[in-house]
Amino acid sequence: MRQKSPKTKSPRENSNPVLAREREVAKTEAINALLTRPIAVLPAKIGDPIRPFALGLWDEIRPLLKPEFSVTALRKTMATYVHSRSYQIAVARPGSVRHDINGTPVGPVSDADRLDAQQKYEGFKARDGSRNPKSAPPSPPRRQSRT
Repeated sequence: MRQKSPKTKSPRENSNPVLAREREVAKTEAINALLTRPIAVLPAKIGDPIRPFALGLWDEIRPLLKPEFSVTALRKTMATYVHSRSYQIAVARPGSVRHDINGTPVGPVSDADRLDAQQKYEGFKARDGSRNPKSAPPSPPRRQSRT
């Protein structure tokens, strides 16, 4: 019997949909909390697919901002989601498709955008290696000076 390779698959080698976990759902709930209505392109619960946004989707989302919140707050909250590892993997997957605000497919992700997402994913992996506790000993606790 063959053993599985311990190497994880690159997003380009897997065409299964990327499914939302608790952290992605929390990010999408934060986005929807700023809007006058939830947007269907976002995963609503754990296990829902993460769908790449259609280009220009911001122009449809921005008018839904509740008046008591700033555009900056919406931009930051959206950025947290679209720059996440899971979203980048969803964009990098072969055959990935962009979706409109209602979650309807509108066209394929371009090869250039897919490659860019793949490179961002590789950057996540490289940074994770540098955060490995075995790579650097923890700093000793700092003492507070007495005055």
